[in-house]
Amino acid sequence: MFRVGIWLVAIVVLGSTLVKSHEESGEWSCESDSESRVAAEFRPGLVTLDGHADDWKGVDGFDFPLLPAVDPDDDHKYSGGKMTLKALHDGKDVYFLLKVDGDYVYSKGDNNKCPSVALMFQVGESASYHNMGGCKESPGTCTSKSCRGYEVDIMHFSIGNAVPGRLYGGNVIDNTQGNGGDRFGHLVDLYAWNPHCRNLDGISPSGNDSSAQNDWKGAWWHDSFTTHSGFIEEDSPYASSGKKGTYYFEFSRSLRTMDRLQQDVQFTIGQSSKFSVAFWYPVDGNPWHGSGHYSISCDWLPLDISAGSSVLSKSASGSSWDAANAFALLLSVVAFCSSVFLGYWVSKAKQVPFTPINNL
Repeated sequence: MFRVGIWLVAIVVLGSTLVKSHEESGEWSCESDSESRVAAEFRPGLVTLDGHADDWKGVDGFDFPLLPAVDPDDDHKYSGGKMTLKALHDGKDVYFLLKVDGDYVYSKGDNNKCPSVALMFQVGESASYHNMGGCKESPGTCTSKSCRGYEVDIMHFSIGNAVPGRLYGGNVIDNTQGNGGDRFGHLVDLYAWNPHCRNLDGISPSGNDSSAQNDWKGAWWHDSFTTHSGFIEEDSPYASSGKKGTYYFEFSRSLRTMDRLQQDVQFTIGQSSKFSVAFWYPVDGNPWHGSGHYSISCDWLPLDISAGSSVLSKSASGSSWDAANAFALLLSVVAFCSSVFLGYWVSKAKQVPFTPINNL
């Protein structure tokens, strides 16, 4: 049995810069699949960010088992099955879809009794998956200087106050205050140096920076819902508890952000980034706790932001070839029709009688 480090925030309380940390015991080791990776293909104009998965049907998915992050024993894996992860980009924004089966559970206002998901990305070159960046400093000494190079970027979505199908994340009010919070749906933008030193973007032990903002947007859905025209908060709990079905979590963020604090991952087309995904679920109705999440891997997974040139050139080449063939066919048809018409006209023309020159 090997031990895996806990890397994600349990739940951020607005107005607080730090979140409850976990305690890890035992020697940590990891046996990850070195060949696993996720590709975000260039697919512009395909996805609408609404929590629905219909527009993702033509996008390849990647399946990962969900094992307890603290002790990834296969005997204690998530009973609902694997998580399917899909990703794409349109040259401006990157999109993610997380799909996981689960009986419907929802408790309005209580995030810990609702499913929750998080994405974590490597920012600093020395940042490890284990220990959420791996900086050795304590909460009293971790700063942007003492932990330089150990930064990780985290997006965490807790749905206890989020209406299905509605967008949450970056909003004018919280972004105006210069932090990564979301007072409406708790889709927050965080950074960390280790499990004990994590904060909303723009908030730090040495002082806040008003230039930060929440760059993420997202929505969630469950396919047991019978209403598709749109929910409002008064419709809670939106469906009957215990209904079989699948949860969908959909997110987007710009490839590049205005971050100047080393708190956001910056995606580059044609290059790879390192990331992972976590999932919380109130098993048997019991509230989940921060370190009680499942993870798709015990180490970083490569995320390839695919270039679109090959796809576009192939499409352009195919279009040019089709146009040339169509034009050639059109000329052939015109020539054939002209030949038939000319032959018909000649055969029907009256013969001109011969008049001797002497009679002129």
